[in-house]
Amino acid sequence: MTINPLADRVVVQYAKPEEKTQGGIILTASTQEKPQVATVTAVGPGKNGEPVSVKVGDQVLVGKYAGTEIKVGDEEYTIVNAGDILAIIE
Repeated sequence: MTINPLADRVVVQYAKPEEKTQGGIILTASTQEKPQVATVTAVGPGKNGEPVSVKVGDQVLVGKYAGTEIKVGDEEYTIVNAGDILAIIE
């Protein structure tokens, strides 16, 4: 199954949150902070004739509470508006 976002939406996949601190303390799921860096996995065609400025494979910085989380098979993705992407990480 593939996800094809519409308009100016972008599908991103976050890296797994850290389960241990550098000091070796194990974090429970409720204390793990949601990462803000994600990888773009799909991009919509754009809106009003303007293409989306990111492409598949880009590492991006996403707003902390942005998007809608979905699960496809065993993989978790987040669909965000292009405006919720704060920066491309190079």
